[in-house]
Amino acid sequence: MLTACEDLTLAVNAMRIGALDYILKPFRLSEITVSVQDALARRRNQLEQTERMRLLEETVNERTVELRRMLDRLHDASETTLEALVAALDAREHETKAHSKRVSEYTLYLAREMGVDPTQLDVIRRGAMLHDIGKIGISDTILLKPGKLTADEWVVMQKHPQIGYWILDGIDALKSASDIVLSHHERYEGGGYPRGLIGTNIPLGARIFSVADTLDVMTSDRPYRKALSYDDARQEITRFSGRQFDPDVVRHFLKVPLEVWTDIRTSTSRAAPPSPLDMSNLAHVLPMGAPAQS
Repeated sequence: MLTACEDLTLAVNAMRIGALDYILKPFRLSEITVSVQDALARRRNQLEQTERMRLLEETVNERTVELRRMLDRLHDASETTLEALVAALDAREHETKAHSKRVSEYTLYLAREMGVDPTQLDVIRRGAMLHDIGKIGISDTILLKPGKLTADEWVVMQKHPQIGYWILDGIDALKSASDIVLSHHERYEGGGYPRGLIGTNIPLGARIFSVADTLDVMTSDRPYRKALSYDDARQEITRFSGRQFDPDVVRHFLKVPLEVWTDIRTSTSRAAPPSPLDMSNLAHVLPMGAPAQS
């Protein structure tokens, strides 16, 4: 906005409705040049980000159609098939090593301890097992980036719960688990994503998963640190009760002896690996070499 009127209220209102700068007359041409260049740069960035999001959605839609066709042919999505698919997804991130299988068993045990309706137990287990399926829509350059993500990359990464929901919601046998996948990064006090849900508005399965996932992540080796102790994980979960975690879920978690979690971890590690899926069929579904969207 170019004006001879030096008025703070006018300047604030101009910015609110989209002005990128507020320049008073008389002005120097160099000042106008810098301001215009800055405005053009911001607009270019905005257009580039919009285009990136459009390309991401197109890519996800294409791969979702393929994945739905594949899983619809298998229909029930037998345990062997589901575990093979999840193993392929875990292997893509290298460091996870059966994370999805372990966390699904942790979640299932905790759900039973809480007296969850038995008809919902398999839904919760599948939702936990497939929680990261939406990462098939995230490019390797972002998913496997060794350093900190940029703000734009983080926006893309935060799309994976929504992508997972889109995938499962279109598959009859897995539709019931889609809400857990959509909500697995929500926080009990709010501030999570993608919907910023609060308290019991978060599906129960997702609230249980959140505690189980934290337990597994903290007690597993990662490229950037060694596994922490169970006591460390227990203290962290207790500390964030009522903030990140549902206090009722935490209360039941604290009643479970360490030996139970250890037995589950051991049994999932010893379990025979699932029969591998034909990776040639998955090559166009799991974007191992997808073009960067960052």
